[in-house]
Amino acid sequence: MNWEAGADLLVVGTGVAGLTAALRARELGLRVLVVSKDAVESGNTGWAQGGIAVVRPDERDESDSLRKHVDDTLVAGAGLCDPQAVREILAGGAEAIARLRDAGARFDSGADGLLARTREGGHQAFRVIHAGGDATGAEVQRALVDSVRGGGIPVLERHCVVELLRGDGGAIAGALAMDGEDRPGVLHAPAVLLATGGLGQLYAATTNPDVATGDGVALALRAGATIADLEFVQFHPTVLYAEGGPRGRRPLVTEAVRGEGAVLLDVRGQRVMDGVHPLGDLAPRDVVSAAITRRAAETGAEHVLLDATGIAGFDRRFPTVHASCRAVGIDPRSEPIPVASAAHYSCGGVASDVDGRTGVTGLYAAGEVACTGLHGANRLASNSLLEGLVVGARAADAAAKDLGRARLTRKRVGDVRAPALAVAERDLLQRTMSRHASIGRSEEGLAAAAGTLDRSAIVRPMSSARAVADASLTLTAQALLAAARQRTESRGCHRRSDFPETDDLRRLRSTGLRLDASGWLIHTEAGIVRTAA
Repeated sequence: MNWEAGADLLVVGTGVAGLTAALRARELGLRVLVVSKDAVESGNTGWAQGGIAVVRPDERDESDSLRKHVDDTLVAGAGLCDPQAVREILAGGAEAIARLRDAGARFDSGADGLLARTREGGHQAFRVIHAGGDATGAEVQRALVDSVRGGGIPVLERHCVVELLRGDGGAIAGALAMDGEDRPGVLHAPAVLLATGGLGQLYAATTNPDVATGDGVALALRAGATIADLEFVQFHPTVLYAEGGPRGRRPLVTEAVRGEGAVLLDVRGQRVMDGVHPLGDLAPRDVVSAAITRRAAETGAEHVLLDATGIAGFDRRFPTVHASCRAVGIDPRSEPIPVASAAHYSCGGVASDVDGRTGVTGLYAAGEVACTGLHGANRLASNSLLEGLVVGARAADAAAKDLGRARLTRKRVGDVRAPALAVAERDLLQRTMSRHASIGRSEEGLAAAAGTLDRSAIVRPMSSARAVADASLTLTAQALLAAARQRTESRGCHRRSDFPETDDLRRLRSTGLRLDASGWLIHTEAGIVRTAA
């Protein structure tokens, strides 16, 4: 090994969950080390537009309540949320926002001086707070990064984690990593928090940045953890459509635009959501995405239109969306915006409890990479940043508690070597997943996709960050396909053309996956892990 470092808690990822955990761990007196694949500002958080859904007792709609926020979340989750996890995470929202504002985050205010609130799909009330109009994620990331830098918390930028290391009994002992010049090193730590974000780069078109390659899912699987509900990938209904079809990271057109009154039209000018759902254009995302895909196919188009011309001051309320539209020659103040669906958010991930604990001693997960039971089969809009804030802090508390009780190992591992892992060519993988594992799925297509990846994957040494990312994409794709084949029904954002109905009698449970001793993916009834504090 060329280099090494050590900490009490190793945080992998620099989004809202990872940085929140790092700050809380430092408050608790832990030695913290943060690892970022890119610059500390990179990741999914900075791209989030809409806002943070939270019911604050002192500033809320008169008819709104925490109970209603819980109800909306459970409805969106289509029967697979964990009600207790939903209640605990959402109940922590008001305190989390207070901590974030103390860290310097500035949210938009109304004329009355109170925080401005908007409404998004699936919400009964105006409870989504926002910053910079439609730049909430950027403001949250800015405040957290400034706090981390100001607090002297070390961040290894442009480093990737290759493999989690385990000591006696399988407990976490740190990680094998690679620096910006692909030189290997060892990070010794008895506690590791995965906060690596999503897996959008599995698909040809996504709202996710280039770093969202499913690293946390792959790392956790190879470390012996269980993955739950990976088949539930949420496709955002509205990303800016580009001529020739969406490809790569596409600009998001936040759901708040519809919350402010915009409507979806097909290319013939007919309302897309009429008669589809009682909430119309503000239906849950899985419903809207499916409707858009269906209507586009019916009209022979690759997109539909979002008419926001009735929103006064659009450029001030949604400056990010306005700038993206103007960059491609569209003026949303006077003409409809062409939009299509793209991979956006993973509702499943590393099975963990609301304190971030997984089934592997010393391994924690928070944010999009985790499956806490909050999102179920379909995430309610703007619950993600809130989950990162709440569970990130709770995971730091849990790690500190486990360290204090001597539950974790501080033994240093000996000889560490980079593994050789199966890698499929990225473009082929993305095209295959987009064709067979996006909004519409079937056993025939899923089986074809699994066969394509199995045949094309070649075992290669992990000698570069690119190879590590491609190996993560390959294993994560294989796990997602296995989960999607296992769920023979349509539920939430998992739609099967060969099983179009929802089966509450046999399928009302999480889909769990882990690797066996031979490295094969196997199904487990463990599903979401619940561990006592």
